[in-house]
Amino acid sequence: MHTDITVLGSLVAVHLTVNIWTARRKLVPSDFNTNNLPPEELASLGSKRICNPADLRVFGTLKSRATTLLDRNGVRFLGGWALPEDRIDEVQADLETIASEFLREKAVFLDRYDDAVRDWIRSNPGWESIIANSIVSADYVRSRFGFSWQLFKVQAPALRDDSPESVVNVGLDDAVSGLGQTLFGEIAKAATDTWYKSFVGKSEVTRKALSPLRTMYHKLTGLSFVEPRVTPVADLLETAFSAVGKKGHIMGPNLLMLQGLVSLLRDPVALLNHAQSMLEGRNPDDILEGFKEVVGAASPEIVDSSDDDAEYTEAQSPEDGDELPEVSLPVGPQLDSLGLW
Repeated sequence: MHTDITVLGSLVAVHLTVNIWTARRKLVPSDFNTNNLPPEELASLGSKRICNPADLRVFGTLKSRATTLLDRNGVRFLGGWALPEDRIDEVQADLETIASEFLREKAVFLDRYDDAVRDWIRSNPGWESIIANSIVSADYVRSRFGFSWQLFKVQAPALRDDSPESVVNVGLDDAVSGLGQTLFGEIAKAATDTWYKSFVGKSEVTRKALSPLRTMYHKLTGLSFVEPRVTPVADLLETAFSAVGKKGHIMGPNLLMLQGLVSLLRDPVALLNHAQSMLEGRNPDDILEGFKEVVGAASPEIVDSSDDDAEYTEAQSPEDGDELPEVSLPVGPQLDSLGLW
């Protein structure tokens, strides 16, 4: 799987920087009324909170919203994201909305900062002094918050006339060539998250279970130029949406079809094989029909599907760096190879 460096002409790089005050200060020996502390080479002191972490939770939520927004529209690239050029205006507007909320919450927190610290001291009787001794000013706290982003185009440097295949471009070429692999890896991670949240062990699901699949479709259609097999995967999702219709709970063969599709999305190698077969003329309907015909796909222990009514939100998306369990599927259709592996 190789993405040509010419795709840079259709991409805009985004770097997001969100700084959040941690409300932590280092513990020092004077915080304790004891001389029986281990030497520094044996153990180091940790940190103490000088403010209730619940007061800062909203900032983490806003950072997560911004990260999820970029994940939904782009692919990880050079420490940030690569977004299709035609999505920039939409993403920029959404980032500005989140940034405005961040600034409002920052102002609210700073307005009650002194009260928040006093409340925290009162809620930790017996430890008042170690908190009070480490209080910092509101101006210092203000400087520790920040929400910004940078948009820029990436262009390979021109080769020097006296250089054959200049190594100047090697690192960038490697980063670009892996964009397709990164994209399918991100789809696999999102599909695994969707499998456990919405499909594992279910005998029926509501239409809200389609929401994360539509998010994947949105991401794939925007980045279809990154790799030729991206478009067939998007077509497979679109065909599935048409097959389940627009109303009612999803169960029976249609549920099996969706479970098979999500299972396929979780496996990048199998997904690429199926996508290649579609490029060579295979009908996406045939692939989806194959999932419906799988027998013995029901879980021996059906999980109550009532919780599927909960809205799938950005806040439910995995945080950057979260590790999902690497286990074989306990339930769901066993994918027919369709002659591809």
